[in-house]
Amino acid sequence: MNEEVYRVEGVSYGYGGLFALKDVSFSVRSGDSLAVLGANGSGKSTLLKILNGLLFPSEGKVEFMGAAVTEGALSGDFLRCFRERVGFVFPEPDVQLFCPTVYDELAFGPLQLGVKATDIKRRVDELLEMLGISNLSERAPYTLSSGEKKKVAIASALSVNPDVLLLDEPTNGLDPRTQVWLFDLLQSLKGLNKTCVMATHDLSLVEDLASRAVVLDESHRVVSDGPAAAVLRDKDLLLRANIIHEHTHRHGDITHIHSHGPYSTHDEHD
Repeated sequence: MNEEVYRVEGVSYGYGGLFALKDVSFSVRSGDSLAVLGANGSGKSTLLKILNGLLFPSEGKVEFMGAAVTEGALSGDFLRCFRERVGFVFPEPDVQLFCPTVYDELAFGPLQLGVKATDIKRRVDELLEMLGISNLSERAPYTLSSGEKKKVAIASALSVNPDVLLLDEPTNGLDPRTQVWLFDLLQSLKGLNKTCVMATHDLSLVEDLASRAVVLDESHRVVSDGPAAAVLRDKDLLLRANIIHEHTHRHGDITHIHSHGPYSTHDEHD
C-alpha cells in the first residue's frame, strides 16, 4: 500500500475573523492524483498554501510524512527535507517568477538546496528540453506570454525534482494549446508516480487527470471525498457546492434545463 504523504486533521483557518477553512480533514497517499474542487472563495487556495507551509492552521494540524508542518518545524532541519520534496505552482505565474532569465528561474531552487553547479546545469537543461522551452532559456520572464510564464513556473517547481506537486488553478489563463500541453505533462508525471494535488474548478482537468476529488462547499468544509468519476457524476453535489449551476429556458413546448459550469457536460430535456 502507498505510504501516507499528508494527513490533514480538523484544520481551520480564518482571515480577519472570517473562516476560509472549517474543520477540514483528509489524507493524501503517495502517487495520488487529487483534485480539490470548490467554487471561488471556498478555501481551495488557502488549503494548498497550508499544504505548502506558507500558511499555518489556526486550529487542527497538518502532517507531512508523519512530521508536523508547523512554523517552528519549517525554521529547523525539517525545512530542507520539506522543500526538496514539495513543489508549489501559484495560479498567477508573475507571483512566482523573479529571476533575470528563465534559466536562472529553473536554477534557483536547486541552488538554494546546495546542489552542485554541474548537476544544476544538467538538471536545468533536461527540464528545458523535456518541457519544450529551451528557446526561452535566456529570455526575461516578464517578456513571456501568460502560457510561457506558466510553463516556466511549473518547470521551476519541478527543478528540485519534488515527490509532491501542488498546483493552484493550473489552467488559469491558459489558451487551449497550452492546456493540452499541461494535461500531457501531468499525465507523464502520473506515470512517474508523482503525488499531485490540484486546486481547481475546471471539471475537464478533474475528469482527465484526477483519481480522487475532495469537494469544499461555500461553508468552507469538506462535503465529499471519493473517486473523481463518482464525484463528477453527482450533479446535486456539484450544484450545492456552486461548482455548476442550472439555467432553464424553453423552445416552444420543450423546456431545457442546462447545468452550466467550467466544462460542464450536463444537459437535460423535459
